[in-house]
Amino acid sequence: MKIQVGIVGYGNIGRGVEKAVLAAPDMELRAVFTRRDPKEVGSAVPALPLEAADNMTDEIDVMILCGGSATDLAEHGPRFASKFNIVDSFDTHAKIPEYMATIDAVAKNTTAIVSSGWDPGLFSMMRLLFSAAVPDGANYTFWGPGVSQGHSDAVRRVEGVKNAVQYSIPKDDAVQAARSGDRPTLTARQKHLRECYVVAESGADTAAIERTIVTMPDYFADYDTTVTFIEEDEFARKHAGKMPHGGTVLHSGRTGEHEHVLEFGLKLESNPEFTGSVMVAYARAAARLSAEGIHGAKTVFDVPLVYLSEKDRAELIRELL
Repeated sequence: MKIQVGIVGYGNIGRGVEKAVLAAPDMELRAVFTRRDPKEVGSAVPALPLEAADNMTDEIDVMILCGGSATDLAEHGPRFASKFNIVDSFDTHAKIPEYMATIDAVAKNTTAIVSSGWDPGLFSMMRLLFSAAVPDGANYTFWGPGVSQGHSDAVRRVEGVKNAVQYSIPKDDAVQAARSGDRPTLTARQKHLRECYVVAESGADTAAIERTIVTMPDYFADYDTTVTFIEEDEFARKHAGKMPHGGTVLHSGRTGEHEHVLEFGLKLESNPEFTGSVMVAYARAAARLSAEGIHGAKTVFDVPLVYLSEKDRAELIRELL
């Protein structure tokens, strides 16, 4: 019996999830749920209004939430977790504990895997693994160079912004300092530059837009942030449709008398497609956990790795262990 999947939101991540589900032999995509006019969505399966999901609780095993963390998931997370098993990619790191508590309060008979993707997600797992293996050490995370979906979405939500993209750029001297093994103390501002390219609405107050962006807590306030206003044609030429990303987790530490540097990195041609693919693996895990009666809010730390794969445990041990 295939896992029946629904998608909430059909932006870049939603389309990435759709591709991953359609390619998964053990899954079937039932519907896409959207706030837009369903006739304009163009998904491979029927697109339905969000309200239609209420009548499909018996038809969908896992709902994958693909909205942005800035506003969408605060509404969608608890709404859908109360009725469906869910997976999301909530990525406002400082607010994850609060968000988890909200989800856990409603997920009494459902399984909700929150903050999956690659950071939080795979990078979180590596930070834990490195710290457990070499506890006398320090973790460093660098994002980019590339397009941050969550930060771009946050900029697009600013009043007066018509379109925008945000690039996260690691500072080379900080990366090299982390790799040196000297365990430097590095602030967020020392580690990254955030570059925003913004198309403003006609007549919008660009000074107010820039001020709102650079002072935005959890996203830009703690970083060196530049805001460049450009016209629509330049945005379409230079920034539209380009969504590469990646990053590195470094851990520098000591065991006994010896120093070690551990490193895990990603170089992604499509941030949303990769994020969507990771979410689909966790949707498989959510369905399996739910079938075992394991409910409530979970993170990547709580999911056995074997639950992510379409292959069974014995096959994984033969092939990968």
